[in-house]
Amino acid sequence: MGSEDISQISIGEFETVTQLLASSESLQFAFIVMIVGIIAIVAAYSKFSRWVKSQKIYYTRPHFSRFIRRAILPFFAIALITSTNAYIQSASLFDQGIINDELTPEATFAKIINTFNILVIGYTISHLIPIALTKRDKSILEKEDFDAWFVFRGFSDDDGDLFHKLYKWMSPKMTPEDISDEDFQKRLKTKEGLQYLEQFRTTKGNPIGSYEKLVKDPFEEWKKSERAKYQKYYTNCVTGNNQSGRKLKPGAKPDEIFPIDIWREEKRTHSFEPLIPSSRPSGYARKKREGIPKSAKQVLPVGIFVATILGVVAWWGVDLIVLATATGGFAIGLGLALQETMQNYFAYLLVRKDKIFQEGDRVQLDTGYNGYVHKITPRVTYVRDALHESLAVIPTRQLVNSQIINYTKENKLVPAIVKVGVSYLNNPQQVASILVKIGNRGMKEIVNQKGQHLVRQNRCSYLDQNKPSCGCDKDLHVDISQPVVRFTNFNDSSLDFTMWVYVRDYGSQFKTKTYLRMIMYEEFKRYDIRIPWPIRTIYQGDEKKENEEINQKDQDRNQVIDKYGLGDIGRGGGDD
Repeated sequence: MGSEDISQISIGEFETVTQLLASSESLQFAFIVMIVGIIAIVAAYSKFSRWVKSQKIYYTRPHFSRFIRRAILPFFAIALITSTNAYIQSASLFDQGIINDELTPEATFAKIINTFNILVIGYTISHLIPIALTKRDKSILEKEDFDAWFVFRGFSDDDGDLFHKLYKWMSPKMTPEDISDEDFQKRLKTKEGLQYLEQFRTTKGNPIGSYEKLVKDPFEEWKKSERAKYQKYYTNCVTGNNQSGRKLKPGAKPDEIFPIDIWREEKRTHSFEPLIPSSRPSGYARKKREGIPKSAKQVLPVGIFVATILGVVAWWGVDLIVLATATGGFAIGLGLALQETMQNYFAYLLVRKDKIFQEGDRVQLDTGYNGYVHKITPRVTYVRDALHESLAVIPTRQLVNSQIINYTKENKLVPAIVKVGVSYLNNPQQVASILVKIGNRGMKEIVNQKGQHLVRQNRCSYLDQNKPSCGCDKDLHVDISQPVVRFTNFNDSSLDFTMWVYVRDYGSQFKTKTYLRMIMYEEFKRYDIRIPWPIRTIYQGDEKKENEEINQKDQDRNQVIDKYGLGDIGRGGGDD
């Protein structure tokens, strides 16, 4: 059928796209070529996507590679569709114009082609915008990592003393508090003294002096250093110089190598400790994120594409009000059926937005259940018992409407409390002083596997040894005086004391209390501080002898008072 014949057919006769295509063999051929081309592009894109995932750029520039992967498919699809439209127009298969206020077949087909283009463009935008937003969020997190690096005065895996290559410490112009003028002036004259002053913290936990930049942009230099660390990590992975002893394959399923953004996240989660290549099982990053609800950025593509489809539907003359009315009843029924699900979802949004609690927080529910928040989803929240004996599954909406004790949120001071009773024959002042000594020992000696002090301190004791702070003196915004010792009760068979120190987090208190009791046993034995049996003792002339035995260590115990004092008991402070 020629173009002249087609032009004589009324547009009303083309009730469907099938009828429109049946009107011309050339049109059918062009349409088939377009469909086959799209299928070929999708198949080629699938191979291209797998190829990109196996390349180094996917790991070193993940956001850029994801952008390219998302953009290349619609680019070729739009090019193919536009070429098909140009062929149809140049072949003169239709007459142009409007007949009886209706579109000609040519304009109708052009509108179909443009619809394809609009949908492809909408799909592209819906996927590229989240990538750009994610890149922005990752850049913000990278800046926060830099701030943490500045607070810690460098990370343990830095190449040399990177911090002092970028910053120079400037000494204060006047003598700081807690240092004598003579000592301050003396330390200013030696390198070791300057190092001591740079690490010094006042009793309020504040550093002294300031830092001057040695380069124009320290942040950029730090980023280069972090990228160099990742390059080393990636190289060790692919060359076999790793914990597994084999060459890890980029693009393998499950994933064996972390992209740089996941690599940064893992370091951030583990206090910026170096990440050992192949130290995590295959697929660790994917499994760790399984079940994590989609964020707004992940839901955004669906919203944008749905809006694009609605726009196209309206462009084709469909009344959206009629469409909404037709689906309104279904939506109401669906809403009632999913009422509890929606309540859980909006409760989840409140939990995330207000940060009531998050994964890893130690919480206690109003039912008395105490554990760590394992996973939060829009339907349920999992709370794992601290001893791994059980897992509580609670609808998320119930957590918003119930009382929750959060031991972690904005709480960096958790008391580790130890109670003990001593003999009535011991001097309570001497006992209090020995308990202060025990607390001071615990502050310095009790550490975790990484050598970090579990007890929070105004000044990290490592600084006195010219070592970097372990972080126990960071982010302290309140004045604390510890150890705290209290004489609490005259019991039936003992004088009762309570002693406590403040630790890093809720879980650290248990190890701290164990070691404090061990130190306490050692010191009590050394100074003959007796813990009485929980029985009534009838003395028949033995009390004098026991008192003489205890008094033999009286001089040693008084020396402890002279050295350690009585804590805040001797300062006349109010009770807590």
